[in-house]
This record gives sequence, C-alpha cells and structure tokens, in this order.
Amino acid sequence: MGESAGDVVELRIDALAAGGDGVGRTAQGRVVFVPLTAPGDLVRARIAQLHPRYARAELEEIVSASAARVAPRCTAFGECGGCSWQHVEYAAQCEAKRRIAEDTLRRVGKLALPGPIALHPSPEPYAYRARARVAVEDGRVGYRRRNSRVLCAVRRCPVLCAPAEAQLAALADAPPARSGEWEIAAGAGGARAHEVGRAGKPIELDLGGDRLRVSADVFFQANPALHAALVASVAGAAGRGALALELYAGCGFFTLALARAFERVVAVEGDAAAAADLRHNLARAGLANVEVVSERVEHALGGAHLEALRPDAVVLDPPRTGLPRGAADRIRALAPARIAYLSCDPATLARDLAALGSGGFELEAAEAFDLFPHTPHVEVLASLRGRRGPSGAS
Repeated sequence: MGESAGDVVELRIDALAAGGDGVGRTAQGRVVFVPLTAPGDLVRARIAQLHPRYARAELEEIVSASAARVAPRCTAFGECGGCSWQHVEYAAQCEAKRRIAEDTLRRVGKLALPGPIALHPSPEPYAYRARARVAVEDGRVGYRRRNSRVLCAVRRCPVLCAPAEAQLAALADAPPARSGEWEIAAGAGGARAHEVGRAGKPIELDLGGDRLRVSADVFFQANPALHAALVASVAGAAGRGALALELYAGCGFFTLALARAFERVVAVEGDAAAAADLRHNLARAGLANVEVVSERVEHALGGAHLEALRPDAVVLDPPRTGLPRGAADRIRALAPARIAYLSCDPATLARDLAALGSGGFELEAAEAFDLFPHTPHVEVLASLRGRRGPSGAS
C-alpha cells in the first residue's frame, strides 16, 4: 500500500538537495524531501505534500543522528529562512554543493564535464557575509521565516561579519518607523544600512591593490574572503588578448583585472548607479582602455556596435535568471575564442551552457565557490572554448 499525506514514514537521509532539504527514500522507493535533516540521519517524518514521483515531509523525530550533524550557532535557526544548513558540518556542506553543481550541469545541460568540479570553500563559515537585506515591519527587524512571508525578528546574525552585524543590532534597537526592505553592507572602514531604493552612502571594497566604490543598492559579491579567488579564477579563464567583452560588469569587480590583461575592454552594465561606480573605479585605477556601455545587456547585444566586435574573450556574471532570451545566440555570433561564465544558479547556467554548446563551444573547465555557507547557494565558473570564425575589425 502506498503512502498518503499525513503518514509518518521512517527513512535514511542520503543527500542534501539543491533546494536545501535532505532527501531519502521510503521503503516503497518514493523520494522524500525533509528540511532540517543531514546526510546519514535516520528520521521519522510526516508527509505534508504527496506528488506522483516524490513527497515533501516535515521532520518529526531524529531516530539516529548523522555524524555530519552539528549544533547550529544561531538561536533562530530552523525558524528563520536565511540559513538551511547550520546543522550540517561544513565539510559535508561543501561536498553537497560540489555534487549539486556537477549533477545539475549533467542533468539539466546534458553536459560532459571535463573532470570533477573543485570547490573553493569559504575561509570562514561564520561571520563572513558583508551584504544582506532585512525586512522592517511594525517596529521589528529581521528575515522571513522558513517557507513564509512572516517576519522572524532578530538582533544578531552569526553569518554576518562584525560591522554588518553591528548595523543589524542598531536597526533592531532603533527600528525605522516605516516598514520596508533595508540593505546592510560592510566594506573597508565601515558599514551602512539604508532603505532599499533610497539614498545611502557608498562603501569601499579593497580588492587586491585596488579600491572600489560601491553605491547604495549596487550589487557586490557578499563574501570578501573569496573576492581574490573569484577575480583570479575569472581573469584566468578569460586569458589575455586584444579585446574582451564583459557583460553585467557592475561596479568593476572583474573589469579592472580584465583591463590589465587585454588591450581593450568593452564593459556593458545596464544599472546607471553601477555604471557610474564603474567609471569612477576605472578612473581611480588609472585605466583608460575600457569603454563603458551603459545599456541593458539584451539591448546592447542586439546593437550594431557590439555585433561588430570580435572579442578574444566574453566574460559574464548575470543575475540568477541567467541570460535573457536570444543572448546566447548573439554571444555565439561574436565568435569569441573563450567564454568565462560566472553563475549563482547552476540550473540556469546549465541551460545557457547547453545553448552555447550547440554553437560549437566546449566546456573546458568548471569550478565552484561557496560564497554562502549554511545555504544551498553555490557559485559556479564555467570556462568554454570555441572555434574562431574569420577575424574582423573590432
């Protein structure tokens, strides 16, 4: 007899899934996703949702705890939706993310990997995060509860770096009168908290020998301890040459390194504030060989200016949704020798790599970065090589 919603089943958790839940199988072979479990746990769980091929359940009891299970540091863990894996020892988290990245590229993209994906762990699994968004509602400050829009009020957050956590505590102690979303960001010499969409002071990021200005609401990678590794890997994948095209350039996180490796760089960034930061950061670094195109990527790729380019390398770091419709075709038409694609979502990366691969590009290498310990999020850098068409003027 099959399982029904409301049944309590006993199962061994085999792995962590991309969404963050533990996953195992019932005695009847049904796949069951159970949050707040660790690989190796033997658990009893109550089925909440039953689907034809799988079920979702809530943890009722840990019959036998896995050796990978540890005590979370946060008192709100399990209620707060910010972290999924504080109860899993860090080495097991890293292995899960490495496996998730590999499985997703193979399953979604139907890609043949050139070898195992190596993962760069965060040097610190706690007190690492320099940027976060929190909600303010009715005099309370915090994150959303797990699987809910209800606020989980917090004053401390152990994954935030010390200056960012101090900003969170200050907000919680003197909450803004108006409800909304606030961004907390920390950089060299200080931190800020500002309401999203409203004015806030810029912060500065130290990046090797450079310093980057980052204005309010402008994106930057949230784990400073991995900044140098990210830049080195992306720059290495791009290589050197006459011309690089960078898409989603932001405030210049990778642009400065590219400008020192290529004779010329065309950097596309659609957000006006980020593009202004990019120009400022290039000028401060004394780099005059970068042309900033302040236009949305999908529009710029369809324009005559970019269509005439024949870049040696294309570097891109798109949002979680990946490339917009038609962008992969336009990148293929540029016939770059190399593509360096950094993604925060292995599924959309796999989709886009499959589209690029159909045009003759081959996945040469892939590596992962754990920018967000205690969450299922993983950053993946894919390096592709392609066949160059006839060279043209750039």
